[in-house]
Amino acid sequence: MNTMSQRTERRGIHLDQSELLCKKGCGFYGNTAWQGLCSKCWREENQRERQKQIQEDWELAERLQREEEEAYVSRQRTPQSQPAITPFSKFEERKTKEKSSKVNTVTKFFTPSTKTPPKKDAFDSQSTPSPSSSSSRHSSADTDHATREFIDFLKPLKSGREIFKQCRAFTESMVYKREMGADELSECVQDFYQNLSDRLQTQFKGSTEHVENVMDAVEKYMMTRLYKEVFCPETTDDEKKDLAIQKRIRALHWVTIEMLCVPVDEEIPEVSDSVVKAITDVIEMDSKRVPKDKLSCITRCSKHIFNAIKISKKEAASADDFLPTLIYIVLKANPPRLQSNIQYITRFCNPSRLMTGEDGYYFTNLCCAVAFIEKLDGQSLNLSTEEFELYMSGQASPHWPQGASASTESPGSSALNQVHKRLDLLTGLGERQDRVIEKARQLESDLIDWTDEVEQKVQNVLESFPQDLPNPATSTSASAIDSENVENELLPPPLQPQVFAG
Repeated sequence: MNTMSQRTERRGIHLDQSELLCKKGCGFYGNTAWQGLCSKCWREENQRERQKQIQEDWELAERLQREEEEAYVSRQRTPQSQPAITPFSKFEERKTKEKSSKVNTVTKFFTPSTKTPPKKDAFDSQSTPSPSSSSSRHSSADTDHATREFIDFLKPLKSGREIFKQCRAFTESMVYKREMGADELSECVQDFYQNLSDRLQTQFKGSTEHVENVMDAVEKYMMTRLYKEVFCPETTDDEKKDLAIQKRIRALHWVTIEMLCVPVDEEIPEVSDSVVKAITDVIEMDSKRVPKDKLSCITRCSKHIFNAIKISKKEAASADDFLPTLIYIVLKANPPRLQSNIQYITRFCNPSRLMTGEDGYYFTNLCCAVAFIEKLDGQSLNLSTEEFELYMSGQASPHWPQGASASTESPGSSALNQVHKRLDLLTGLGERQDRVIEKARQLESDLIDWTDEVEQKVQNVLESFPQDLPNPATSTSASAIDSENVENELLPPPLQPQVFAG
């Protein structure tokens, strides 16, 4: 008697031998916990079910993408003036009424609801969507490419279909929250990140790297689609701050490396190249849509700065060297929409990326550099208040050469004297130019008068003394002309033709 039979008999249970065998008929004993299968057959069955689930997720993702593309093509063929009287209009009206209540969490996206119909069908199947449809604003090549990349990324995941449905539903719901404040929009997105991250932590059993990869893909997909809605929204003063910091940086164009104590020697070609690359990277930040990509631009810029400092000092750069150099790079670059980009990253970036890692460190330094520029004064640059005001107003510049009296006068008065001297010189040159132009015009007038006078005199002479021109037919013959040539007598006689007998 085998071991299984012995155990069952000791417990007072009598089973037939056929009831203990695996249902697949492999000859091994099964287990009630494994649905009557042996361990080998149970593993094979589980693997087949998993592959079937992955295949279903794949087919669903492709179907969703295909339906979205077909809906977009049908909307392009529909005249813009055609009214959108569809079931989606009722859905939009119902969602508009819900705007008044603030949504603090997005847990509803993770629990199925039997009361609300699927938003996918109400969204994709419409040939004439309402003007506020999210797809009408996200039909660019970037959004389409991001959607395809996101679907391809989720295909191998067992829960890829559910993640895609949640992200898609969330991006659609954000269309109806355009009138919300930026902080409320940020709260909705951050809550969604947090809930999805918690679920992934449970699913992947603490695999932090895997969770971060999925969250990066989620952020790229969502923020590419929501970029036009949440970047520099009308409910904020981000645009006003952009203009203020841009004007401030323009006024500080005179700030030199020496004033900021920047340990960088731009005379070295490699250092100059690194500075140019750093400026290019921080300017390129505005062209990106995803917060992670914007942070990558800041990180590349910072690494070029560290490289420039290392080459200049011939040693590793420190944090005390990095921040002044970053301030100098920002002043030289004057990045477009600087405040809007900083606020966009702060509001909608994955919080784990900002709180840890080099991206968060470099972003924090950029925020410090911008705050320093906003509060920059003469004391920060080791200048007096008078000098700082003169430089800011453009009445003086540290790049102008100092006069001989600089040793006895204060730097501010010496610079002011130089300004007055150059203004006097410019005034004198202007007066001389006016005199030259006046004389040139007088000379031009005199030339015109002289030409007219000469033409009149020539005409009077021709009228007073008419000329009798000889007739060409009665002109002197060629022989008379030759007769005047006294050298004709010295010429040899003309050649005579000679005939030779053949």
